[in-house]
Amino acid sequence: MSVVDPYSGATASPYFQVVGDRYEGAATQTLRATGTYTNTVARDGYTVEEIVKPEPIPEPVAVTATKRFTAPAAAVPDPGTAKAYAYDAVAARGWGEDQYSCLVSLWQKESGWRVNAMNSSSGAYGIPQSLPGSKMGSAGADWETNAGTQIEWGLGYIVARYGSPCGAWAKSQASGWY
Repeated sequence: MSVVDPYSGATASPYFQVVGDRYEGAATQTLRATGTYTNTVARDGYTVEEIVKPEPIPEPVAVTATKRFTAPAAAVPDPGTAKAYAYDAVAARGWGEDQYSCLVSLWQKESGWRVNAMNSSSGAYGIPQSLPGSKMGSAGADWETNAGTQIEWGLGYIVARYGSPCGAWAKSQASGWY
């Protein structure tokens, strides 16, 4: 038998969970003692709150727009810049100038092409505004400072989610985010 002083400062934990169905349908607790005893029990009320889990990330979105979203033509990038890396990465995937232009417009809007861009309200980070930024670690350990690593991760995300940079740009134009 355990006796707990109700004034000892112990507090309930919001992390307590009953594992399995061990307690479902269990009988009430009883105490058998020999002799004559009087036991007074007082019980405080309690409130049960449901913890709402965040919604899962939706499946890839097929963007079907009645309005065609086009990006202005992007200039040829200066060699050695993040845009030059992206230009080559877009071409390596077999995409044309239109896809590069959409990518330039998208990431200009998101981060201004800054490797260390951070959204103070959401915590999104880097050129593609990964949320959280550490997700880009799957493309390289230098994800915090390397434009190439961020661009490769960002293009992979775009392909998986929207199919192409212009698909991501259309989503961004329609909703304000991608």
